[in-house]
Amino acid sequence: MITAMKAKDKERLSTIRMLKSALQTEQINKGDELTEEEELTVLAREKKQRVESLSEFKSAGRKDLIDKLDKEISIVDHYLPEQLSEDEIRKIVQDAIAQTQASSMKDMGKVMGALMPKTKGKADGALVSSIVKEELNK
Repeated sequence: MITAMKAKDKERLSTIRMLKSALQTEQINKGDELTEEEELTVLAREKKQRVESLSEFKSAGRKDLIDKLDKEISIVDHYLPEQLSEDEIRKIVQDAIAQTQASSMKDMGKVMGALMPKTKGKADGALVSSIVKEELNK
């Protein structure tokens, strides 16, 4: 935050302040210090909100807001762990299916339960879910 202040980077500063506020709000709601995993969950939630807003602004043709959100998303990405590739996710899904001995879509809950701790903050939940569905329908 101090670096952004010194560089007079208003967009980065406002985004960092917004992230800090979201983290503090979550900490107050919990009533205790946040773990690293909980912090990643908050950051991922903030990114997801921006991505959803971005698609809405694109459909409405709001170029000014699209540019602003693109910059915010890139700043939030800087604080999140590197995202897993689709191939890496697919391998983790296949391992989870083997581990849980899942054989049909009825077992999707078991597979997702085993996967989420491994992919939390590192992969989009919708992408993980779609890959699980693909693998279970083979």
